[in-house]
Amino acid sequence: MTRTLTMGEVLSAQARLQPGRIGARDLARALTFREWNCRACRLANGLLDLGLEKGDRVAVLAHNRVEWAEIYAAVAKAGLIAIPVNFRVTAPEARFICADSGVRALIAEAALAPLADAFREVLGIGADRHILIGEGAVPGWRGYEDLIAAGSEEEPDVPVTPDDPWCLMYTSGTTGNPKGAIPSHREMAMLALMTEVKLGLKRRDDALLVMPMCHANSLNFFTSFLCIGARVTIFSRPSCDAAHCLRTIGEMGITFTSILPTHYMMMLDVPEADRGAGAYGAVENLIISSAPARVETKRAIMDMFPNSGLYELYGSTEAG
Repeated sequence: MTRTLTMGEVLSAQARLQPGRIGARDLARALTFREWNCRACRLANGLLDLGLEKGDRVAVLAHNRVEWAEIYAAVAKAGLIAIPVNFRVTAPEARFICADSGVRALIAEAALAPLADAFREVLGIGADRHILIGEGAVPGWRGYEDLIAAGSEEEPDVPVTPDDPWCLMYTSGTTGNPKGAIPSHREMAMLALMTEVKLGLKRRDDALLVMPMCHANSLNFFTSFLCIGARVTIFSRPSCDAAHCLRTIGEMGITFTSILPTHYMMMLDVPEADRGAGAYGAVENLIISSAPARVETKRAIMDMFPNSGLYELYGSTEAG
Protein backbone atom coordinates (compact mmCIF):
# COMPACT_ATOMS: atom_id res chain seq x y z
CA MET A 1 0.00 0.00 0.00
CA THR A 2 1.39 3.40 -0.97
CA ARG A 3 1.98 5.62 2.04
CA THR A 4 1.77 9.39 2.27
CA LEU A 5 5.11 11.12 1.81
CA THR A 6 6.41 13.76 4.16
CA MET A 7 7.06 17.16 2.60
CA GLY A 8 10.79 16.55 2.77
CA GLU A 9 10.35 13.31 0.84
CA VAL A 10 8.16 15.08 -1.72
CA LEU A 11 10.95 17.51 -2.56
CA SER A 12 13.50 14.67 -2.70
CA ALA A 13 11.26 12.85 -5.18
CA GLN A 14 10.87 15.92 -7.38
CA ALA A 15 14.66 16.39 -7.36
CA ARG A 16 15.05 12.84 -8.68
CA LEU A 17 12.23 13.09 -11.25
CA GLN A 18 12.99 16.52 -12.72
CA PRO A 19 16.34 17.67 -11.34
CA GLY A 20 17.06 20.39 -13.90
CA ARG A 21 13.64 22.04 -13.91
CA ILE A 22 13.06 25.27 -11.99
CA GLY A 23 11.07 24.36 -8.89
CA ALA A 24 11.13 27.52 -6.79
CA ARG A 25 12.00 31.11 -7.54
CA ASP A 26 11.35 34.66 -6.50
CA LEU A 27 11.81 37.83 -8.53
CA ALA A 28 15.60 37.71 -8.12
CA ARG A 29 16.67 34.04 -7.83
CA ALA A 30 15.66 30.66 -9.21
CA LEU A 31 16.38 27.14 -7.96
CA THR A 32 16.10 23.90 -9.86
CA PHE A 33 14.53 21.05 -7.93
CA ARG A 34 18.01 19.56 -7.50
CA GLU A 35 19.43 22.85 -6.16
CA TRP A 36 16.41 23.38 -3.93
CA ASN A 37 16.71 19.90 -2.45
CA CYS A 38 20.47 20.23 -1.97
CA ARG A 39 20.16 23.55 -0.15
CA ALA A 40 17.28 22.24 1.96
CA CYS A 41 19.39 19.23 3.00
CA ARG A 42 22.33 21.48 3.84
CA LEU A 43 20.13 23.78 5.90
CA ALA A 44 18.46 20.85 7.66
CA ASN A 45 21.81 19.30 8.57
CA GLY A 46 23.17 22.69 9.57
CA LEU A 47 20.30 23.16 12.02
CA LEU A 48 20.79 19.65 13.40
CA ASP A 49 24.53 20.35 13.78
CA LEU A 50 23.59 23.27 16.05
CA GLY A 51 22.12 20.72 18.45
CA LEU A 52 18.49 20.93 17.39
CA GLU A 53 16.53 17.70 17.67
CA LYS A 54 13.38 16.29 16.13
CA GLY A 55 10.35 18.24 17.34
CA ASP A 56 12.26 21.44 18.10
CA ARG A 57 10.65 24.65 16.86
CA VAL A 58 12.31 27.10 14.45
CA ALA A 59 10.81 30.58 14.17
CA VAL A 60 11.00 32.33 10.80
CA LEU A 61 10.64 36.10 10.42
CA ALA A 62 11.01 37.25 6.81
CA HIS A 63 9.30 38.97 3.93
CA ASN A 64 8.44 36.90 0.86
CA ARG A 65 11.59 35.45 -0.70
CA VAL A 66 12.75 32.11 -2.07
CA GLU A 67 14.44 31.21 1.23
CA TRP A 68 10.97 30.37 2.57
CA ALA A 69 10.89 27.42 0.16
CA GLU A 70 14.25 26.23 1.48
CA ILE A 71 13.27 26.64 5.13
CA TYR A 72 9.91 24.88 4.88
CA ALA A 73 11.63 21.95 3.13
CA ALA A 74 14.57 21.89 5.53
CA VAL A 75 12.48 21.68 8.70
CA ALA A 76 10.40 18.94 7.06
CA LYS A 77 13.53 16.90 6.35
CA ALA A 78 14.98 17.42 9.83
CA GLY A 79 11.76 16.65 11.71
CA LEU A 80 11.71 20.19 13.05
CA ILE A 81 8.64 22.43 13.26
CA ALA A 82 8.48 25.79 11.50
CA ILE A 83 6.97 28.73 13.39
CA PRO A 84 6.17 31.36 10.73
CA VAL A 85 5.97 34.79 12.37
CA ASN A 86 4.00 37.46 10.55
CA PHE A 87 6.36 40.34 9.75
CA ARG A 88 3.54 42.81 10.45
CA VAL A 89 3.17 41.91 14.13
CA THR A 90 4.48 44.08 16.94
CA ALA A 91 7.45 43.09 19.08
CA PRO A 92 5.20 42.02 22.02
CA GLU A 93 3.13 39.82 19.67
CA ALA A 94 6.24 38.25 18.14
CA ARG A 95 7.66 37.72 21.62
CA PHE A 96 4.47 35.94 22.70
CA ILE A 97 4.48 33.64 19.66
CA CYS A 98 8.13 32.68 20.09
CA ALA A 99 7.85 32.19 23.85
CA ASP A 100 4.54 30.30 23.66
CA SER A 101 5.85 27.92 21.01
CA GLY A 102 9.18 27.36 22.76
CA VAL A 103 11.40 28.15 19.79
CA ARG A 104 14.92 26.73 19.83
CA ALA A 105 16.23 28.71 16.84
CA LEU A 106 15.28 31.87 14.97
CA ILE A 107 15.80 32.64 11.28
CA ALA A 108 15.24 36.30 10.38
CA GLU A 109 15.70 38.54 7.38
CA ALA A 110 18.23 41.33 7.92
CA ALA A 111 15.59 44.04 7.45
CA LEU A 112 13.57 42.52 10.31
CA ALA A 113 16.50 41.87 12.66
CA PRO A 114 15.64 44.93 14.81
CA LEU A 115 12.20 43.44 15.50
CA ALA A 116 13.81 40.15 16.51
CA ASP A 117 16.45 41.89 18.63
CA ALA A 118 13.66 43.52 20.64
CA PHE A 119 12.70 40.19 22.20
CA ARG A 120 15.69 37.88 21.69
CA GLU A 121 16.77 37.96 25.34
CA VAL A 122 13.55 36.35 26.55
CA LEU A 123 14.00 33.35 24.23
CA GLY A 124 17.01 31.97 26.04
CA ILE A 125 18.73 30.62 22.92
CA GLY A 126 22.37 31.18 21.99
CA ALA A 127 23.65 33.58 19.34
CA ASP A 128 24.64 30.62 17.16
CA ARG A 129 20.91 29.83 16.79
CA HIS A 130 20.04 33.36 15.66
CA ILE A 131 20.39 33.00 11.89
CA LEU A 132 20.33 36.02 9.58
CA ILE A 133 19.26 36.02 5.93
CA GLY A 134 21.19 38.73 4.10
CA GLU A 135 24.65 39.92 3.19
CA GLY A 136 27.20 41.16 5.68
CA ALA A 137 27.98 40.20 9.25
CA VAL A 138 25.74 41.47 12.06
CA PRO A 139 26.84 41.14 15.71
CA GLY A 140 24.89 38.49 17.55
CA TRP A 141 23.79 36.68 14.39
CA ARG A 142 25.25 33.88 12.27
CA GLY A 143 24.88 33.95 8.50
CA TYR A 144 22.18 31.88 6.80
CA GLU A 145 24.45 31.16 3.83
CA ASP A 146 27.30 30.21 6.16
CA LEU A 147 25.06 27.66 7.86
CA ILE A 148 24.05 26.20 4.50
CA ALA A 149 27.66 26.06 3.30
CA ALA A 150 28.67 24.11 6.41
CA GLY A 151 25.87 21.54 6.18
CA SER A 152 26.02 18.16 4.46
CA GLU A 153 24.23 17.56 1.15
CA GLU A 154 23.07 14.16 2.37
CA GLU A 155 19.46 13.59 3.34
CA PRO A 156 19.20 14.04 7.13
CA ASP A 157 19.17 10.83 9.13
CA VAL A 158 15.99 11.67 11.04
CA PRO A 159 12.91 9.40 11.06
CA VAL A 160 10.05 11.69 10.04
CA THR A 161 6.53 10.27 9.63
CA PRO A 162 3.49 11.73 7.82
CA ASP A 163 1.74 12.27 11.16
CA ASP A 164 4.56 14.37 12.59
CA PRO A 165 3.86 18.11 12.81
CA TRP A 166 5.39 20.25 10.08
CA CYS A 167 4.41 23.77 11.10
CA LEU A 168 2.91 25.62 14.02
CA MET A 169 0.80 28.38 12.49
CA TYR A 170 -0.46 31.15 14.75
CA THR A 171 -3.85 32.72 14.14
CA SER A 172 -4.35 36.48 14.18
CA GLY A 173 -5.61 36.43 17.77
CA THR A 174 -8.82 38.34 17.10
CA THR A 175 -10.20 37.66 20.59
CA GLY A 176 -6.93 37.56 22.51
CA ASN A 177 -3.41 36.28 22.05
CA PRO A 178 -2.60 34.38 18.84
CA LYS A 179 -3.38 30.68 19.05
CA GLY A 180 -1.30 27.94 17.48
CA ALA A 181 -2.57 25.40 14.95
CA ILE A 182 -0.38 22.40 14.14
CA PRO A 183 -0.77 20.87 10.66
CA SER A 184 0.98 17.57 10.08
CA HIS A 185 2.63 16.42 6.87
CA ARG A 186 -0.37 14.17 6.20
CA GLU A 187 -2.88 16.96 6.76
CA MET A 188 -1.08 19.25 4.33
CA ALA A 189 -0.70 16.44 1.78
CA MET A 190 -4.45 15.71 1.87
CA LEU A 191 -5.27 19.40 1.51
CA ALA A 192 -2.87 19.54 -1.44
CA LEU A 193 -4.56 16.55 -3.06
CA MET A 194 -8.01 18.12 -2.74
CA THR A 195 -6.70 21.38 -4.22
CA GLU A 196 -5.03 19.60 -7.13
CA VAL A 197 -8.20 17.67 -7.98
CA LYS A 198 -10.56 20.62 -7.61
CA LEU A 199 -8.48 23.01 -9.71
CA GLY A 200 -7.08 20.45 -12.13
CA LEU A 201 -3.49 21.45 -11.39
CA LYS A 202 -0.72 20.21 -13.69
CA ARG A 203 3.03 19.80 -13.49
CA ARG A 204 3.49 22.57 -16.08
CA ASP A 205 1.74 25.09 -13.79
CA ASP A 206 3.50 28.09 -12.27
CA ALA A 207 1.94 29.48 -9.09
CA LEU A 208 2.56 33.09 -8.10
CA LEU A 209 2.47 33.26 -4.30
CA VAL A 210 1.66 36.87 -3.43
CA MET A 211 0.18 36.43 0.04
CA PRO A 212 2.80 36.33 2.83
CA MET A 213 4.64 33.01 3.05
CA CYS A 214 4.03 33.12 6.80
CA HIS A 215 0.29 32.87 6.07
CA ALA A 216 -1.76 29.68 5.69
CA ASN A 217 -2.93 30.76 2.22
CA SER A 218 0.53 30.70 0.68
CA LEU A 219 1.62 27.64 2.68
CA ASN A 220 -1.37 25.66 1.43
CA PHE A 221 -0.79 26.52 -2.22
CA PHE A 222 2.98 26.15 -1.87
CA THR A 223 2.37 22.59 -0.70
CA SER A 224 -0.15 21.84 -3.46
CA PHE A 225 2.16 22.87 -6.28
CA LEU A 226 5.21 21.20 -4.71
CA CYS A 227 3.33 17.91 -4.37
CA ILE A 228 2.38 17.89 -8.04
CA GLY A 229 5.86 18.92 -9.16
CA ALA A 230 4.88 22.34 -10.48
CA ARG A 231 6.81 25.58 -10.07
CA VAL A 232 6.24 28.12 -7.29
CA THR A 233 7.13 31.76 -7.88
CA ILE A 234 7.29 33.79 -4.68
CA PHE A 235 6.37 37.45 -5.17
CA SER A 236 9.34 38.86 -3.27
CA ARG A 237 7.96 42.24 -2.32
CA PRO A 238 6.88 43.38 1.18
CA SER A 239 3.42 44.23 -0.19
CA CYS A 240 1.33 43.75 -3.32
CA ASP A 241 2.41 46.30 -5.95
CA ALA A 242 -0.45 45.80 -8.42
CA ALA A 243 1.40 46.97 -11.53
CA HIS A 244 4.46 44.87 -10.69
CA CYS A 245 2.24 41.89 -9.96
CA LEU A 246 0.53 42.19 -13.35
CA ARG A 247 3.85 42.46 -15.15
CA THR A 248 5.09 39.38 -13.31
CA ILE A 249 1.99 37.39 -14.27
CA GLY A 250 2.32 38.30 -17.93
CA GLU A 251 6.08 38.14 -18.37
CA MET A 252 6.76 35.00 -16.29
CA GLY A 253 3.93 32.90 -17.70
CA ILE A 254 2.07 32.54 -14.41
CA THR A 255 -0.89 30.12 -14.48
CA PHE A 256 -2.25 30.60 -10.93
CA THR A 257 -2.45 33.07 -8.09
CA SER A 258 -4.52 33.61 -4.95
CA ILE A 259 -5.07 37.15 -3.70
CA LEU A 260 -7.65 39.34 -1.97
CA PRO A 261 -10.48 41.30 -3.61
CA THR A 262 -8.59 44.51 -2.77
CA HIS A 263 -5.58 43.30 -4.75
CA TYR A 264 -7.73 42.54 -7.78
CA MET A 265 -9.36 45.96 -7.59
CA MET A 266 -5.91 47.54 -7.50
CA MET A 267 -4.96 45.54 -10.60
CA LEU A 268 -8.09 46.65 -12.43
CA ASP A 269 -7.12 50.26 -11.72
CA VAL A 270 -3.61 49.91 -13.21
CA PRO A 271 -3.36 51.92 -16.47
CA GLU A 272 -2.88 49.82 -19.61
CA ALA A 273 0.56 51.35 -20.21
CA ASP A 274 1.80 50.13 -16.80
CA ARG A 275 0.66 46.52 -17.14
CA GLY A 276 3.73 45.30 -19.03
CA ALA A 277 4.14 43.71 -22.41
CA GLY A 278 3.16 40.17 -21.43
CA ALA A 279 -0.28 38.74 -22.11
CA TYR A 280 -2.31 36.91 -19.48
CA GLY A 281 -3.37 33.98 -21.64
CA ALA A 282 -1.40 31.47 -19.55
CA VAL A 283 -3.51 32.11 -16.45
CA GLU A 284 -5.90 29.19 -15.86
CA ASN A 285 -6.90 29.43 -12.19
CA LEU A 286 -7.47 32.47 -10.01
CA ILE A 287 -8.49 32.47 -6.36
CA ILE A 288 -10.27 35.46 -4.83
CA SER A 289 -10.12 34.85 -1.11
CA SER A 290 -10.87 35.88 2.43
CA ALA A 291 -13.47 38.59 1.74
CA PRO A 292 -16.58 39.03 -0.42
CA ALA A 293 -16.36 40.76 -3.79
CA ARG A 294 -19.01 42.45 -5.91
CA VAL A 295 -20.31 40.63 -8.98
CA GLU A 296 -19.09 43.51 -11.16
CA THR A 297 -15.58 43.09 -9.77
CA LYS A 298 -15.58 39.36 -10.52
CA ARG A 299 -16.75 39.97 -14.08
CA ALA A 300 -14.03 42.56 -14.62
CA ILE A 301 -11.41 40.10 -13.35
CA MET A 302 -12.65 37.43 -15.75
CA ASP A 303 -12.50 39.94 -18.60
CA MET A 304 -8.88 40.76 -17.73
CA PHE A 305 -7.97 37.05 -17.54
CA PRO A 306 -10.22 35.51 -20.23
CA ASN A 307 -8.74 31.99 -20.11
CA SER A 308 -9.02 31.58 -16.36
CA GLY A 309 -11.56 30.21 -13.95
CA LEU A 310 -12.25 32.35 -10.89
CA TYR A 311 -12.88 30.65 -7.54
CA GLU A 312 -14.01 32.32 -4.33
CA LEU A 313 -12.25 30.74 -1.38
CA TYR A 314 -12.42 30.97 2.39
CA GLY A 315 -10.17 29.05 4.74
CA SER A 316 -8.91 28.85 8.29
CA THR A 317 -5.48 28.43 9.80
CA GLU A 318 -6.76 25.48 11.82
CA ALA A 319 -8.36 23.53 8.96
CA GLY A 320 -6.78 24.80 5.74
